[in-house]
Amino acid sequence: MNAIPARDLPVAVIGAGPVGLAAAARLVERGLRAAVFEKGGRVGAAILEWGQVRVFSPWDYNVDEVARDLLAAEGIAAPSGGHLPTGEEIVRDYLEPLSRVPAIAADLRLGAEVTGITRLGHDLMSNEGRADAPFVVRYRNAAGEHRLLAQAVIDASGTWSKPNPMGVDGLPVPGETEASDQIAYGIPDVAGAERESYAGKRVLVVGSGHSAVNVALALLELQGNAPDTEVLWALRRNRIEKLFGGGLNDQLPERGALGLAARDAIEARRLRMLAPFTAHQVTSRGEHLLVEATLNGMPVTEEVDRIVVVTGFRPDFSFLRELRLALDPAVEAPPALAPLIDPNFHSCGTVPPHGIDELSHPEPGLVIVGSKSSGRAPTFLMATGYEQVRSVVAEIAGDRAAAREVRLVLPETGVCSAPVSASSSPCCGGSAPASADACCADDAIAKENGYAGCGCLDKPVVPAAASSCCRSAA
Repeated sequence: MNAIPARDLPVAVIGAGPVGLAAAARLVERGLRAAVFEKGGRVGAAILEWGQVRVFSPWDYNVDEVARDLLAAEGIAAPSGGHLPTGEEIVRDYLEPLSRVPAIAADLRLGAEVTGITRLGHDLMSNEGRADAPFVVRYRNAAGEHRLLAQAVIDASGTWSKPNPMGVDGLPVPGETEASDQIAYGIPDVAGAERESYAGKRVLVVGSGHSAVNVALALLELQGNAPDTEVLWALRRNRIEKLFGGGLNDQLPERGALGLAARDAIEARRLRMLAPFTAHQVTSRGEHLLVEATLNGMPVTEEVDRIVVVTGFRPDFSFLRELRLALDPAVEAPPALAPLIDPNFHSCGTVPPHGIDELSHPEPGLVIVGSKSSGRAPTFLMATGYEQVRSVVAEIAGDRAAAREVRLVLPETGVCSAPVSASSSPCCGGSAPASADACCADDAIAKENGYAGCGCLDKPVVPAAASSCCRSAA
C-alpha cells in the first residue's frame, strides 16, 4: 500500500455491517471520504438474517471506539455495558444510528451490489502504471449499472452470502440443490418467524459450531410448545467435545453457557445425535426428504421433513477477479494471517494481534477485512474487525507507525481445536506437558485420573466452583 493514488478520491468500503461502518468511521476520523456500498436495503442486512440470535460478546466489545465518538458528537449515546445484544438490536441500536451520521450518510449506497472491481485501464495482467491507477468499482442498483473511482478499497462484505454446503468434501451432495426449498442455511428463526415450517416436523441439523448449537437449542425450545417436533443433530466429524464451547472456562459466559446447554440436551436425550455422519444423497419423496448417509461407517437412510445446514461460510472473491490477491490455499486468508487462525493448528480460537502487515495483498490499496479476511476459518469477533480497520485506515492515511501499533485482546474460547504445544496460546488451564497426550493442562489432569478428557460425556457436570474447562478435569 505504498502507492495510494488520487488522494482526492474516496475510499470504497464494501459492506455496511459492523466492520464496514467502523471502517467508514475511521476514514471520517482521518479526514478521508468513505463511499460505502451495501447490497441489502438496510445497513446490517446480513445480521438481520440472524437477528433473533443473541451474540456472545457484550456491547462493550461490539461498538467501535471512533464510531462511539462520532455518535456522541451527534448527541447520540452508543450502547455500552454488559448487555448481550441480539443481531436485531445491533442493527437498530448501533448500526442504523451510525449510518445516519452525516459524514457517513453522504456516501452510503444501499441496495448497491458491487459486481466488479478493477484498476482504471488495467486488467489483471497489466503491470505498467498499475499502482498509480485508481480503482474502478462497478455496482448495480435499481437504476442500473454504475461505476465509481476510488483511491483504495476496503472489502468488508463478509461471508454470509456464501454458506458451505452439506457435503463433507465441500460440495453439495447430489440432490441438495434440487431440494433447496426444504433446506435452510445459516441460522433460520425456527422458533419465531419461521416456526410454522418446523413445528411438528422431523428436522435434521448438520453442523458442529456455535451456530449449529443455536439452531438445535431453538428447535428444542420449539419442541416445548410443539412436542411432535423431532431433532436429529448430525456432526460430519465425531468431535462432540467441540460442541460445548468453553463451558465455565469461557471468558465469554454466554458462549460457555450455550455449550453447557447443548451438553445437557444431549444427556437428556431430547435430540438424537448422529456422529460421525456423512451425507451422500438427498432425494425428495413428497413432502419428505430421504438422506442417504454413512453413520459411524455404516450405511443409513434418514427420512426428514426439513434440513438446516450450519457448516460455516466461505468468502466470495468473484467481484475481485481483476485484482491481485494472495490467498492461503487451504484457509483462503492472506498468507501471513492464515497460520495464525487455521483451525487445523490454531488452538482455542484466540486471535493474535494483526493488522495491515498480515492483511495486505499484492494489489496496493486493496485490503479484505472482517470475517472475509479469515477465509474459511470459523473464529471471528467484531472487535477483531475493528482493530483491523483501525490499522488499515491508518495505513491509507499515511500513518505507518499507527498502522503497526496493533493491539488486540480477546477472550479465549476455552476450546482446544488442535493439540497445544508449549509455544501455543494457553487454554483450559494452560498448555499440556510436552510428555502428555492431551490438548491442554486440564485434559492432562483428567487423563491422569483415568477419565477420557475434555468433553467426556459420562461424568457429572463441572461444579459451579470449578475452574476447569471440562467436567472430567473438575
